[in-house]
Amino acid sequence: MVVDQMRWDYLYRFYDRYGEGGFKRLLNEGFNCDQTLISYAPTITGCGHASIFTGATPAVHGIVGNDWPDFEKGYSVNCVGDENVSPVGTESKSGKASPRNLLTTTVGDELKIATNFRSKVIGISIKDRAAILPAGHTADAAFWFDKSSNSFITSTYYMSELPEWVKSFNSRGVAQKYLNQGWKTLYPIDSYTQSTPDDMPYESRFANEKRPVFPHQLIDTVTGFDVGISNTPFGNGLLLTFAKEAIDAYQLGRGGDTDLLTVSLSSPDAIGHRFGPNSIEIEDNYLRLDKDLEDFFSYLDKTIGKDQYLFFITADHGASQSPGYLAANKLPFGYMNEKYMLDSIQTVIRSEYGIDSVVVAATNQQLYLNNKAIAERGVSKEEVADRITELLMESPGITDAFVTKKLGSATLAEPIKTMMINGFHLKRGGDIVFSVQSGWKWGSISGASHSHWNAYDAHIPLIWMGWGVRPGKTNRLVHNTDIASTLASLLHIQMPSGNVGSVIYELTDLE
Repeated sequence: MVVDQMRWDYLYRFYDRYGEGGFKRLLNEGFNCDQTLISYAPTITGCGHASIFTGATPAVHGIVGNDWPDFEKGYSVNCVGDENVSPVGTESKSGKASPRNLLTTTVGDELKIATNFRSKVIGISIKDRAAILPAGHTADAAFWFDKSSNSFITSTYYMSELPEWVKSFNSRGVAQKYLNQGWKTLYPIDSYTQSTPDDMPYESRFANEKRPVFPHQLIDTVTGFDVGISNTPFGNGLLLTFAKEAIDAYQLGRGGDTDLLTVSLSSPDAIGHRFGPNSIEIEDNYLRLDKDLEDFFSYLDKTIGKDQYLFFITADHGASQSPGYLAANKLPFGYMNEKYMLDSIQTVIRSEYGIDSVVVAATNQQLYLNNKAIAERGVSKEEVADRITELLMESPGITDAFVTKKLGSATLAEPIKTMMINGFHLKRGGDIVFSVQSGWKWGSISGASHSHWNAYDAHIPLIWMGWGVRPGKTNRLVHNTDIASTLASLLHIQMPSGNVGSVIYELTDLE
């Protein structure tokens, strides 16, 4: 299980409010890798899900972001976008997706190979990339949620028609029922003392609201507008209900071979981006998720058997604080206007070198240069790139900028240097990479974001529970790329083809 945008400190900030059967059960009965860090930058959803299940970094598995520019195709590529497949269960283009952009195998792929493809592998999430990348190339199915039809869908990469159980689930309108009830706090609002007061000026509101305050009306009955299940904590409940039905439908864990179910909870990411990590909305999300986990564990205990399943929970990345929150508390902060920064660079390069639109794409903390325009002017690309790094360093909030081909000799402190190298793929990466100052964010002071090397983005939870796991804790540094190695060792299967991680031997008798 991956919780999208779960900061490590949420395990402890809300501990006293958790029940006994959810996060507390994990912490007390499981094995906690308390110092788990992401070993690359940028820390982004696509990269995170791919790295967890391949044991590789973006430099190897090729998922360098949620998207990246493909100059041969002439457009930006969704990390799971696939024009060669068709949607199943919807007419939306959100169904045109597959794992073909992933360059290595996953744990699920290796499990399939080890059992001569008898094992079943299923991936589910709200987001397409979070369902597809963890499940891998040989998965029996991956399902994700399509807002346009309020239903779970897939693509022809997996099947030609939705299974009857998925059709039945969609027909019950479960997401709509959640939205109809609105979003009130689970407990009296004055009990949320670990959060800032409701209605802070740096929280973003839903489009149908005047202020970002409870109770949140999730559907406007006059206009028909709804905020979408992924923007609420009910997305977690929806997905875990769907997960239980998937386990029953595919009879996971009931045969003679190990099966794999990957679940990624997308809602915490959307809530965190909008309201920030210190909002009542985030606290309420995790208190509700705690109850959802308790219910899910009880289901697994009854249907599979306690200690007959192996469970781990982690995150694809953390989250920064809202700049507005940092400013209010006299902490270092800032925000940047990306368009202004890029326009300034374009203006200088046009003036000095006569090159129009020298930066053709800016994404994943990398700049992609206009190689054709540079060549036509007959100037040195290296000279132009060096000049752009100088201009970047003049921009407020930029702490480091280097030509990517020079990263190996860059005067960067560790582990930042290694994280940037691990996050760069030669064929899919840009020409210049940069990092942002701690506490700074693109856009405005409102909401929160992620993608940086800093601990608030790179320090994530990792707890194991169940079969083969002894209760305990380690403060030894481990990485998210160690998860696949550990799973492979426990299951006695080959590590994924691009694996660079190591086994977390403390959690069981693996030494």
